[in-house]
Amino acid sequence: MYLPSLTPMEGSISTWVLTFLFIFFFRFSSSSPSFSSNTILGNSMAEFANYTAISDFRVLNRRSLGVCPDPNPYLQINVSSNNPLSDEQNVTVTVSGILSPSSSDWVAMVSPSHVDVNSCPFKAIMYEQTGDFSILPLLCHYPVKAQYASNDPDYLKCKKKECKKHGQNGICDVSTCSASLKFHVINIRTDIEFVFFAGGFLTPCILKRSQPLTFSNPKMPLYAHLSSPDCHADSMRVTWVSGDKEPQKVEYGNGKSLVSQVSTFTQNDMCRTKLLDSPAKDFGWHDPGFIHTAVMTGLQPSTKFSYRYGSDSAGWSEKIEFRTPPSGSTAEVKFIAYGDMGKAPRDDSVEHYIQPGSLSVVQAIEEEVSKGSIDSIFHIGDISYATGFLVEWDFFLHLISPIASRLSYMTAIGNHERDYGDSGSVYGTPDSGGECGVPYETYFPMPTLAKDKPWYFIEIGPIHFTVISTEHDWSQNSEQYEWMKKDMAILDRSRTPWLIFIGHRPMYSSYAGFGGPDSKFTKAVEPLLLANQVDLVLVGHVHNYERTCEVFANKCKALPSKDANGTDIYNNAIYSAPVHVVIGMAGFKLDEFPPIGDDWSLVRISKFGYVRVHATTTDLNFEYVNSNTRKTEDSFRITKGQRK
Repeated sequence: MYLPSLTPMEGSISTWVLTFLFIFFFRFSSSSPSFSSNTILGNSMAEFANYTAISDFRVLNRRSLGVCPDPNPYLQINVSSNNPLSDEQNVTVTVSGILSPSSSDWVAMVSPSHVDVNSCPFKAIMYEQTGDFSILPLLCHYPVKAQYASNDPDYLKCKKKECKKHGQNGICDVSTCSASLKFHVINIRTDIEFVFFAGGFLTPCILKRSQPLTFSNPKMPLYAHLSSPDCHADSMRVTWVSGDKEPQKVEYGNGKSLVSQVSTFTQNDMCRTKLLDSPAKDFGWHDPGFIHTAVMTGLQPSTKFSYRYGSDSAGWSEKIEFRTPPSGSTAEVKFIAYGDMGKAPRDDSVEHYIQPGSLSVVQAIEEEVSKGSIDSIFHIGDISYATGFLVEWDFFLHLISPIASRLSYMTAIGNHERDYGDSGSVYGTPDSGGECGVPYETYFPMPTLAKDKPWYFIEIGPIHFTVISTEHDWSQNSEQYEWMKKDMAILDRSRTPWLIFIGHRPMYSSYAGFGGPDSKFTKAVEPLLLANQVDLVLVGHVHNYERTCEVFANKCKALPSKDANGTDIYNNAIYSAPVHVVIGMAGFKLDEFPPIGDDWSLVRISKFGYVRVHATTTDLNFEYVNSNTRKTEDSFRITKGQRK
């Protein structure tokens, strides 16, 4: 997805930093009377109301703090869970002894337990970049998730009343209330704590903290996901996360085993501008543990195998069955694709960046994967939406593990993985929160040329996939441009008759808001697609589904015909231009369309889902599946015999 300005950087300091400097110095140099904290807060939100998914919780850690003296001797927090915690469980947090319930009372889950959730007044300058311009004391660490106590329907009416003090006549003199909230917890390696606040998300103050809760095995190997390292389909890369820095193993097939390569990243690897630290460097940081990866070799294409990963000292995963994809140049492949998925809580919490459609999309895809009818998955940018809040990568990896651990999960980088000022990204917006592609490339090693060059090709069945980065320099004569040009030019159509071009940002979209197509990108790259007879372009970034005619330079070069069932048929026996499809509808809040679309726009749907593609050497069958109903909302076919 996107932030308001998508203008490419034209200097070492991006537009959003300059905007910050102007407002910052204007406010601090102003001789006008001081505003109240609530006035400043209101103005901050108003000025940046168009920032992606900005919410009270999203900017919680930049909020003004009030003094919260509380002489209440009855207040307690109890967590109904065995300590230590398992790798995944629901815990019930009960706050009791409350004298006067308020709709502004809330509970946060923080990690590690020792972090400071008091004020950090001297860190204000680091938070301005995210769109909140409060200049008063701030929280020092961002909570993983939070819930208002009123999520318990009995709380505000104090239906769970308890007498704490009786008078001489036996009548209760002091009674208190309580709230019970369910939190979904996964193994994030560092211990956790629950904190009870008053004052709401806008003006929080601490009332009570629970005892720390630790995980039973912080070193447990978790969240495996697979990817294809090459076109031969006789090997498969598996990547997982553990708190253990020592090499582990993957055991697979009939007694084969490989030692993992281990990597990680630190706060020092996160980006900052010349003037400002980033969320990833500061309040959003969470230790990622250690990322293990190994390539299982000696496999056969389109074949089922099983594996497990871990070590005797750290623990072992369960045995997982997976299926290799067909090798390049074979006659058939079935894959699923989508963009902009992210994750959502499995409880009633609010979190930084919630992608409401992600749960239904993963559930629907898991059903398809279980049937054994899918060979591979392509996730086209905006992967986790962690954007500098690193613990959210764990929650995303946990979400996709049931599907990504069982077949090849290929990815492309998006703006929310890479973009940041002074970082070398094409666009200077702070969309990655300072991650600058480091967590993405560590968690999802693709068959790329080198670090921070996240473009590659892969051949699966009869398809050659050219996967680019729209966030790195794509201008003519750039390294990536020359790579694209060469990759598509040397394609052997007798081996892989289909050419699919994948990148995060679209060249065509009817969406009228911020984040639409960049004309410079289109002007630079689109001629390559036509010259190399690209059949299909798959993109995300805009959060809906849209299909074009065979389009070039904003004009339809050919329209599909219809078969007897009313399905659109594109005849590529006589090539005209690529078909472009926006598939950014897999999780993030959906974007609406204008009432009337351009002539090149044939189908526009704003519903959560994914696409399912079945390709043979002569036909490419495409279906857009609504993840809530499992119904096909759009379908078409590209067909060709001998090219002319």
